[in-house]
Amino acid sequence: MTKVKVSIVGASGYTGGELLRLLLFHPNVEVKQVTSESYTGKFVHKIHPNLRKSTMMKFVSASELETCDLLFLSLPHNNSQNQIDEYKKLAPKIIDLSADFRLKNAHEYEKWYGHKHARPELLNEFVYGIPELHREEMKKANYISSAGCNATASILGLYPLFKNNLVEEDRTVIEVKVGSSEGGNKVNEGSHHPERSGVVRSYQPTQHRHTAEMLQEISFGKKIQIHFSATAIDMVRGLLATCHVFLKENLQEKDIWKVYRDAYGNEPFIRIVKENEGIFRYPEPKLLIGTNYCDIGFKKDDFSNRLVVISAIDNLMKGAAGQAVQAFNLMYGFDERTGLEFPGLHPI
Repeated sequence: MTKVKVSIVGASGYTGGELLRLLLFHPNVEVKQVTSESYTGKFVHKIHPNLRKSTMMKFVSASELETCDLLFLSLPHNNSQNQIDEYKKLAPKIIDLSADFRLKNAHEYEKWYGHKHARPELLNEFVYGIPELHREEMKKANYISSAGCNATASILGLYPLFKNNLVEEDRTVIEVKVGSSEGGNKVNEGSHHPERSGVVRSYQPTQHRHTAEMLQEISFGKKIQIHFSATAIDMVRGLLATCHVFLKENLQEKDIWKVYRDAYGNEPFIRIVKENEGIFRYPEPKLLIGTNYCDIGFKKDDFSNRLVVISAIDNLMKGAAGQAVQAFNLMYGFDERTGLEFPGLHPI
């Protein structure tokens, strides 16, 4: 079988490194080039030491890119939209891991990102990158925009409820706790160890940009409100979304179980986690490190119509590189689990 030739633009960051780790061992992939402007000419394993003996590739400049079958763009936001024509010349298929093409509405993009989109006419060419929602579109797509990590966990947790019109439209409250890797590998005052260690730091209590993706994907044509906050905690990888919604009817937990089973029972990377005993009764991001799973649990409040939905992912995997590879598999007709079947470690 001829392997798909792929290159990664922006491979020196945490997400780029995860992409490379996955693709080097993907049976249907040949990694052709990886770029970094800061580390051009250096061995990849100097920046990603976990890849020692896995590859002797060196970073190249983006100006040295050759044509390939597919480009993964793992670049800072606002880069892809300004250079998309150049990337299109290099590959007929693109998976962009930035936020540049996630939103379909140019006005919403300007509202949430604070500037006009450079190429609004292209927004609808990109399929939004959560496979569980857009699997059939991905199978025919040339361009995919990977979803944000906070958005992925929140959307997957709440999608079945909104799709089935089970919750009130204006009372959704989501609080996400995230590890430090979500901030990328660039050093700043907040990443300095004495300032980062041991924190429970509210860094975006309102107006987080990923809210726009949630509104886009779970509104189903209705006007909904989502009140979202993000908190940084003392963890490197992982993300836990605690979502508070209010049921329109007095559903019992067995009814809610059925809703989630119907939605996700055949999904290879979603696990419904709700046990009656033990310390892992609900999703725990620590158990998901290195995996492409999204674990979802819930608890009905016996004293009200509130339902608490808990969703956990590894932000660098199901929230970024792993989900991008899952989308890649769908684009090329491979089993979407290919290269992504690592079950995680315990204890860790």
